[in-house]
Amino acid sequence: MKPSILFAFLLFICFGCSDNEPGFIEEEETDQETPIENPENPETPEEPEETYEVAGEIEFYDENLISEGYVLVNDVGFNRVYMINKDKAEIRYEWELEQGIGNDAELLENSDLLVSLIAEDVAFSFGGFGGLVQLVAPDNTVKWEYEINTTFELGHHDVEELPNGNILILVWEGKLNDEARENFGYAYDDEVIYAEKLIEVNPATNEIVWQWSSWDHTIQEDDVTKSNYGLISENPQRIDLNYRDALRDGSYNGDIMHANGIEYDAQNDLIYISVNFYSEVWVLDHSTTTEEAALNTGGNRNKGGDLVYRFGNPEAYNNSQGTRTFFYNHGINKIANTEHILIYANGGLGGVTQSVVYELALPDAFVMQADTDNELEEVWSFTDPDLFAPRVSGAYRLSNGNTLITEGDYGCWEVTENQEIAWKYKGTGFTWRAYAYDNDDTVLDPFDLQ
Repeated sequence: MKPSILFAFLLFICFGCSDNEPGFIEEEETDQETPIENPENPETPEEPEETYEVAGEIEFYDENLISEGYVLVNDVGFNRVYMINKDKAEIRYEWELEQGIGNDAELLENSDLLVSLIAEDVAFSFGGFGGLVQLVAPDNTVKWEYEINTTFELGHHDVEELPNGNILILVWEGKLNDEARENFGYAYDDEVIYAEKLIEVNPATNEIVWQWSSWDHTIQEDDVTKSNYGLISENPQRIDLNYRDALRDGSYNGDIMHANGIEYDAQNDLIYISVNFYSEVWVLDHSTTTEEAALNTGGNRNKGGDLVYRFGNPEAYNNSQGTRTFFYNHGINKIANTEHILIYANGGLGGVTQSVVYELALPDAFVMQADTDNELEEVWSFTDPDLFAPRVSGAYRLSNGNTLITEGDYGCWEVTENQEIAWKYKGTGFTWRAYAYDNDDTVLDPFDLQ
């Protein structure tokens, strides 16, 4: 479906593009060596206009619908994090990072950049690996860093600041096959098996003050002699350690879950984890102690570290009720002042070659039952035949009600509540995620973007 384009203005750096491509306007080359005389004072040359690097191409569909402001781009293709304006895609500020980015980078309320970086000499790596987390001040001073990079543990994909100032880090936690088979009933031949873990670090002390491990909450039906044996369909609060998506081809290489995003819900003290290889979202109770998080009791909801809720793919826990919604997923985000979440459903499995952004209503009480439809109510969605990224990506609600969509293989879309396309940005690299900021957002004050 082709949109009705009211006005198009495109500026770009051409990487292998053909000359005179239809619909694009190229900037004319000018000779800047000769000073331009000031007609009011011929002896005083005018100051040359400051120029900025252009990060890609902008396309306006309806200028009246666009949320004015800036966009922070996490470009993992070129290991860059920068802020662009929305009218020209000019890079108005770029962070000087010490290492390549390990995907996520976002501004905090005090204007520091919280960023996941690639540590030196990582012990292992899958897509989205990092190992080093930093807080970087607007002047590029590194205020804090924390490394989690060992033979069996590696930070990856996403990091999140909590209201208390602590940092939540997503971690791969590996176990040797012999241990995984003996203690957990693992059924495959990978040398090392990596499941998911969360750690909460206090930046003032570097102390891990809370943690949760998926290894403590598994279930399997293959080995009756193991303590985690049980019927998966009767235990939706548990994670099937041996789940393999029938639609997925290829080896897992030991990375059996591949979570890719975390979101903290302060109102409910819950954590949402986007789990790509299970095509679902897991919900955890953050009110537990670390000891309770390893059990199935304790915390505000008295479930310990078992899943409070899950949605997106009932097949992952042998649930015959409910319809599968996700065929890979990324970028879970709660919409401010609502009980709704946004998630980017990638597609890329089972012949699904179109991505969808869903706004879903969270359940009132987070009560999950076996053999019951536990899927969430769809409040809003957006898709388009041209919207498809089988990897990365995400979606964020803007202050004017529009939604900024990151299509990782392309760039960004801004769409309205009425599903109208207002604006597009085609990046030159590979966009992990993008975050939008209004012109008057005080978080931008130190960067002199005007």
